[in-house]
Amino acid sequence: MADEQSSAAAEPAAMDLPALLLGTYTPKIDAKGRLALPAKLRAQLGAGVVMARGQERCIYLLPHSEFRRVAAQIQRTSLGNKAARDYLRVFLSGAVDQAPDKQGRVVIPPMLRDYAGLGSDVVVIGVGTRAEIWDRESWERYLAEQEQGYADIADDVLPALEF
Repeated sequence: MADEQSSAAAEPAAMDLPALLLGTYTPKIDAKGRLALPAKLRAQLGAGVVMARGQERCIYLLPHSEFRRVAAQIQRTSLGNKAARDYLRVFLSGAVDQAPDKQGRVVIPPMLRDYAGLGSDVVVIGVGTRAEIWDRESWERYLAEQEQGYADIADDVLPALEF
């Protein structure tokens, strides 16, 4: 009984954290532009998602709460910062609110498919608080380019962590 209470007490703190989206998945886009979200990601994304233009010609897939957080953060700086205004215009004008159907599929609008150069072969990757949808060949090329400097980048990006 004490174990149940201690684990229950620990749960609220964990629930305050955003979902941690991880992994690499290779679903297909069907002829109607639908993508079946990987089941593991679907459970973490929740009932609805927002798709938006991402960097390096991918599509961001964000839970509603994360999308609102990012948009609010950009908006706080946008009035006096031209770069932030420009980014916000592009980011929000390409954003689409989607609710997965009963099979867990979302429709990727033609505008976003064109932006990311998506055919039927795609890769969905978890990137912490968001997922990204990539054209498979573009992802493989990007990953190959980044792997060369992965160890060097770690020194600049990561604080001193012990594994």
